[in-house]
Amino acid sequence: MGIINVTPDSFSQDGCLQSSVDKTITSAERKARRMVRDGADILDIGGESTRPGARRVSVKDEIKRVVPLITRLSKKIAVPISVDTYKTEVAKHALDAGAVIVNNIMGNPPDTALLKMVKRYNAAVVLMHIKGTPRTMQKNIDYADLIGEIRESLGIAIEKCLEIGINSDRIIIDPGIGFGKTVEDNLQIINRLSAFNSLKKPLLMGTSRKSFIGKVLNQTDASRRLTGTISTVCASILRGAHIVRVHDVKEMKQTALITDAILNKN
Repeated sequence: MGIINVTPDSFSQDGCLQSSVDKTITSAERKARRMVRDGADILDIGGESTRPGARRVSVKDEIKRVVPLITRLSKKIAVPISVDTYKTEVAKHALDAGAVIVNNIMGNPPDTALLKMVKRYNAAVVLMHIKGTPRTMQKNIDYADLIGEIRESLGIAIEKCLEIGINSDRIIIDPGIGFGKTVEDNLQIINRLSAFNSLKKPLLMGTSRKSFIGKVLNQTDASRRLTGTISTVCASILRGAHIVRVHDVKEMKQTALITDAILNKN
């Protein structure tokens, strides 16, 4: 899953937001084509930064950022488009424009109206664990049982989706690396990722360029965390990840291919 941020304040320093809509679409489409050429199977379009303490974007502004791009990409590029949003109205406009996945970072508990919108469009949904909101998530990060609490929360979210009528095969889970977790928590989640197999849902992992990698490697520049990201992607796949959400598609595609080859070697 290739990440395309249409934001001015992405932590990864890769936002495509330009001075006009046309320039933004041109820049982002160029990036999307490169990602698909490099091996992306899904493109994830986001219009609001979710880094710790990020400023909330209005529904109107988020729609203006993501919908024109999704409209263009859904007609020009032959891979599924995901919209990275937790807002029902943004999701509706994105699905109308051609998105087929809603990547919802506020997955515990997921918003009922958003889930009903997903069902209405027969879309897929990613349920991500977060403690609090992007603005508060790093203020209360104590867990009595890290893996158990995340697994229970995701299980409840899955049940809510099923009760609303979302098809079971359209539910994806994400333990929420970096969202209300310490460095040690993030490392433990990767190490014990197979514990989430009991939920019987495809597992998405988003470790790319994140700050815990920078803390371990003493690397403050997010764009220079490539080798650390490769290590986390490899470890995640070995422990059961089905989808990896990444900025550097070419390198991570190669990482995934060699890791899969090792896993499938009898």
